[in-house]
Amino acid sequence: MIHYDIYCEQAHLRYIQFKAVFSLKDQVTSIQLELPSWRPGRYEIANFAKNIKAFKAFGNNNAALKFEKTNKDAWRIFCQDHDQITIQYSYYAAELNAGSSFLDPTQLYINPINCFLFDAQNVDQPYSINLHIPSNWQIASALHFDSKRNCVVPDFDTLVDSPFICSSQIDRRSYQVNGVDFHICFNEQKFIPWERVLDDFKKFTQRQLQDFGEFPNNEFTFLIQSLPHIAYHGVEHLKSTVVVLGPSSQMFNERYWELLGVCSHELFHVWNIKALRPAEMKPYDYKKENYSFSGFIYEGVTTYMGDIYLLRSGVFTLEQYLEEFSKQIQKHFDNPARFSMSVADASFDTWLDGYVAGAPGRKVSIYTEGCLLAFYTDYRMRKATNNKYGLEHVIKTLYFNFSNTNIGYTTQDYQAVLENLSGESFESFFNDYVFSTKAYEALLIEALDYFGLELSQKPVDSYIEARLGAKVTAEGKEWRVISIFPGSPADTGGLALGDMILGVNNHRALPTLDYSLAFFESQPKTLLVERNGSFLELSIPEVDRVFYVANKVLPISKMSTKQQKDQNLWCN
Repeated sequence: MIHYDIYCEQAHLRYIQFKAVFSLKDQVTSIQLELPSWRPGRYEIANFAKNIKAFKAFGNNNAALKFEKTNKDAWRIFCQDHDQITIQYSYYAAELNAGSSFLDPTQLYINPINCFLFDAQNVDQPYSINLHIPSNWQIASALHFDSKRNCVVPDFDTLVDSPFICSSQIDRRSYQVNGVDFHICFNEQKFIPWERVLDDFKKFTQRQLQDFGEFPNNEFTFLIQSLPHIAYHGVEHLKSTVVVLGPSSQMFNERYWELLGVCSHELFHVWNIKALRPAEMKPYDYKKENYSFSGFIYEGVTTYMGDIYLLRSGVFTLEQYLEEFSKQIQKHFDNPARFSMSVADASFDTWLDGYVAGAPGRKVSIYTEGCLLAFYTDYRMRKATNNKYGLEHVIKTLYFNFSNTNIGYTTQDYQAVLENLSGESFESFFNDYVFSTKAYEALLIEALDYFGLELSQKPVDSYIEARLGAKVTAEGKEWRVISIFPGSPADTGGLALGDMILGVNNHRALPTLDYSLAFFESQPKTLLVERNGSFLELSIPEVDRVFYVANKVLPISKMSTKQQKDQNLWCN
């Protein structure tokens, strides 16, 4: 067993102190201890070891041992003639998001995958954890700590999939669905309307369990970090999820629907990515990239199903659901990368460049594109089977076929289930839209019409976006270019990303850039631009065409009886 003591002395410095004892069963001359190189829920290579400070190793009788760094997150300790080693180090924990670790005088939050070492030759050892924290702090976690703040975890996989929050500001309640206990823990959130929260959480939980018929665990914990500033992030775990949301003053008004959305999303992940995994991630290899083309399934399908379950459980009205779905369509149309990268390739590349946009116009989102393709797939299933089967049945079938095996599913397995349940071929769908970049707007229109919906498109209100094809953000009295529509006047006129627009036709762009452009609406336009410290004058060749448009999905005003029936079955 590996024993860990964790201390949070001088918490204002943000360093968590770790002391770990590894017993050595055999006479060995050295042992290699490692940190993971990535974390589940964020499928990209990371560098947690950059936060390690003052690493030390000791043997019997507290004898100092020699060690060396063998790669970016591994240490080899020379331990001949010693039957145990003790490791001491500090971990810098200054970033508070759903996948990080964090320490300040008010709380200790640990995602163990960031900061717990493991023996590369014996990853199945149990871990014993002892927390040295203030006596008035509570612990919120899927792990079960005793009154002395001790906990035993059976293996490394369980440990690193079980984050915990220690704080004096934890408020918790529980509910039960189908014999499963669900716990909601808010940290540093005041004035919680518990009756409303419990009712809504129970509704979407019941609906998800109803479709799957079982839950992989006998309990599950929502760990919700409430922040005073704008924040939004969620990370899935098998027996818990961590959600970071803010500002806390808007938690139960403006941002309440986002809270429900992310929590429903993370709950669906328990089946889709935690219990049911792609073949490349079963088992997890924490030391290298687990390249997979399946991101459109484990993130895209989950994005779609997380919100659809809020609709089907009655938490969302159809109007609220369509507002969220319209945001995904907007992101799709606003991203020109849909013409240059497939959603499957984007999944593969998360391991290389993470979840940021990266080079302009290069990469699509596995969340957005996967969500829209999931919507179309749901439509295809329902149409082919007269609403007997939907996408939820596909994931359920995969779950029962693969969750209890030593192998994961492939995209071919996903396609096979679609075809077996629907009786139709999905070969061209995968070839053209999953693994290629063929435009699929027509597919969305087709699916929307089946459910009695339509896509409304109109020019955005912003003059520079609609007429010139550029998006900007205000920085003082200047306007930085953050996006350019390919082939638009902004593009052909030579405007570049990062340019600072200072004026229009020799006038300062005040009070807003759109106001200045509209003032010269009928005249040729010359923009004064600062680029890398130099000033340029760019003539923008305005044309009679709209570029950026606002997309909104709405119910058809007069739908057929069949459309009404199909919509009702889809919504319920």
